[in-house]
Amino acid sequence: MRRKRLLQRLLLAAVMTISSTVHATSGPLCYYGVNLSGGEYGERGGIYGTNYTYPTEETIGYFAKKGMTVIRLPFRWERLQPTLGARLDDDELQRLKDTVALVRKHKMSVLLDPHNFGYYDKEQVGEPPATNTAFADFWARLSVEFANQDGVLFGLMNEPHDIPATDWLKAANAAIRGIRAVGARNLILVPGTAWSGAASWESDVIGGANGTVMLGVRDPLDFYAYEFHQYLDVDSSGTHDTCEGSKAATDAVTNVTAWLKKNSKRGFLGEFGASANADCLDGLKTMLTTMSDNSDVWFGFSYWAAGEWWPATEPFNVQPRDAPERPQMRLLEQMVEKHAPVCAAVKPAGK
Repeated sequence: MRRKRLLQRLLLAAVMTISSTVHATSGPLCYYGVNLSGGEYGERGGIYGTNYTYPTEETIGYFAKKGMTVIRLPFRWERLQPTLGARLDDDELQRLKDTVALVRKHKMSVLLDPHNFGYYDKEQVGEPPATNTAFADFWARLSVEFANQDGVLFGLMNEPHDIPATDWLKAANAAIRGIRAVGARNLILVPGTAWSGAASWESDVIGGANGTVMLGVRDPLDFYAYEFHQYLDVDSSGTHDTCEGSKAATDAVTNVTAWLKKNSKRGFLGEFGASANADCLDGLKTMLTTMSDNSDVWFGFSYWAAGEWWPATEPFNVQPRDAPERPQMRLLEQMVEKHAPVCAAVKPAGK
């Protein structure tokens, strides 16, 4: 009996190891996608359909037809969990579940994204009442609802900032423990502090460099990737129409690629975007090509952004309108056509 239990444990460990590394080989990227913005709009007391929204099936279907394989889905933590340490709001959870079901119906994966920048209301994660324990509790409760569903990924937090890297690492590890404690084997995407910027990944912006500190991520399943963000404007903020920072942005993706290879880690570019001028499009193409050529360490990307409520005048927007399709969308589609993915989803570990 002891030998049988030991054999079972060894086999389980082998399955987990294979499952967490099976896609870390050369070949097409797994995830080609976009952010569908809207669920993160407004304040915590916002009214659905008035102050915030989730994507319609029409929009989701459009990006599926374009060959996208993942939707990053932003939402607001405070609306999903109005009281820290307490149950999730039934209505908001159902809206989230309904949207996930629509994405999965169209055979795309979905990346759940609490779009809170490392805060709950005005309280920084790690500080009372938004303690690491509260953050872990939130992720444990959310994970129960989506545990082990094929094609559902967990992004711990959008763009933490103003929090030391050493403190953010503790919060991230607490959330990972909460996720795994409830039996969820889903792929986890772990950002760094300082807005998760690729350009600053190895710089000590606050409390240590992400590239050093975040090597301390601990996942008992080793089934995680790092999430980076990188824009092409002059200050990497994604708030300017021009791309004076294009060279710096493409260099940043190249440098992060080298960091991933050196440390045997995997990455996902959760946000990037630019307007449609020639310099911007060239920069976007270079970034996409770098990831595609290094799919041994890159899982994929999600472009920022689309969504029904994005104004047509927004230069980064790829939401379908009556106007001609945006050049950025055509570029994303070309990447899919050139490098058709061989996997629609990374399976939960152990499957």
